[in-house]
Amino acid sequence: MQYTRKNVWELGGDWADPILWYARGVAAMKARALAEPTAWGFYGAIHGLDPQLWHQLGYLSGPVPSSPATERFWLQCQHGSWYFLPWHRGYLLAFEANIRAAVVKLGGPADWALPYWNYFKPNQFKLPPAFASPNWPDGQGDNPLFVKQRYGPKNNGNVYVPLNQVNLKAMSDPDFTGVASGGSRGFGGIDTGFSHGGLKHGLIEQQPHDAVHGLVGGTDPQNSKLPGLMSDPDTAGLDPIFYLHHANIDRLWQVWRQNPPTDVDPTDPKWIKGPASVGQRIFSMPMPDGTSWDYIPGDMEDLGKLGYSYDDLSPATAPTPPGARLLRLGASPAAVSAMKGVAAVKTGKNVELVGANQGSLSIQGAEAHTSVQLNAGVRRKVSASLTAAAETAPPDRVFLNLENVRGVGDSTVFQVYVGLPAGANPADHPENLAGSIALFGVRKASLADGEHAGQGLTSTLEITNIVDALHLNNALDVNALDVRIVPVNPVPADAGISIGRVSIFRQGN
Repeated sequence: MQYTRKNVWELGGDWADPILWYARGVAAMKARALAEPTAWGFYGAIHGLDPQLWHQLGYLSGPVPSSPATERFWLQCQHGSWYFLPWHRGYLLAFEANIRAAVVKLGGPADWALPYWNYFKPNQFKLPPAFASPNWPDGQGDNPLFVKQRYGPKNNGNVYVPLNQVNLKAMSDPDFTGVASGGSRGFGGIDTGFSHGGLKHGLIEQQPHDAVHGLVGGTDPQNSKLPGLMSDPDTAGLDPIFYLHHANIDRLWQVWRQNPPTDVDPTDPKWIKGPASVGQRIFSMPMPDGTSWDYIPGDMEDLGKLGYSYDDLSPATAPTPPGARLLRLGASPAAVSAMKGVAAVKTGKNVELVGANQGSLSIQGAEAHTSVQLNAGVRRKVSASLTAAAETAPPDRVFLNLENVRGVGDSTVFQVYVGLPAGANPADHPENLAGSIALFGVRKASLADGEHAGQGLTSTLEITNIVDALHLNNALDVNALDVRIVPVNPVPADAGISIGRVSIFRQGN
């Protein structure tokens, strides 16, 4: 049977049948003991688990069970990795199968499919109403889709996705696989092994994935060290809205694949066969019939073979005309045609440091800023690349990196501006906005005794358009660029948010 995932806002009502059956399926999974492989908590722990945090949030009342099943399945989610998309696709498929089995057992439809939440669609940025009320549609309490630890972008319980903090820039990146050394992370992430809690997120993971997690989850207004469930990777799988958010990310992967990018999915055997092929953990999920389903990324590419589709796979953003950047930089239409349009905007993967600030940067309150000192010789390489783009060569792309970001504020989201005039109000200069960064996973990445020894997250923003504008205005011949960081909410001092280094890299041939 083929299943169709549909937009939650277009099902016919707040409690349309697919949502009502989802709630009943969630309730059935929540009624099972944590140690059961098809229990709600067990599936949450597959994505991530921090026993102390679960205890604090009220989701764990006793010791953590230990068994061959927990060792096989728990702490498995892939972040900061080129496995991010295929692992989560398999996770959703197995979760959906378990909910469907519960739905059928309760007398529901055999073709039930998981809805998705497309917060980018007009007037659909608010939390779907069935998730916002503690009551079932008959007015009775204990709605399993509602969780009290869902605080929203202002930490006041009003949950929505502010569209000025999320974007779909990842959809225009031509490569699935990026680079780890300061350039583009690629649409799907960087080449890694098994990566539970990786530090360098791919573009679709960074935006909108991470941002939606932090903005929806928020932080407990009474305790700034307690995240909303969606804000932390170790608790996110406990929130029923998590699965609708990830269904949308999964849908965007399919949209990106078909529209079409320069490259589709990796052909490297390490990606196709997954980490188990090099002696690391296998991707494995517990199924409703008591079996284990093992899968590899190569199994996850064809929706038809996987037995499901989406009701809407139209382009997420307006397509950029081939060669638009080259024309903007002064290339003639004939030169762009000779460079074959799309191929001309695909730069190489050689990465070089252009400059960095001096010392770490603490993020507290409503704003922070620093100055990135530029190496004159490398800066001239960028200028030469942009000038040459008008003639024969693909121009450099330029990236701002926020390195070794540490702290405990996983719901922290901030906007980053580059090259603002002195004393300028950032809101008056959208042309200087490099993008938004969300610190989803920063607490775990900052643990000194954790897997990554407290290195913190490193985020990358493309600032190519800003640098192009400076070049065209003959203003790139500067010794430094100002970088200003503006949090969505003031950052409390006890969040301990700091950036180890702010750097700029060129990526080209």
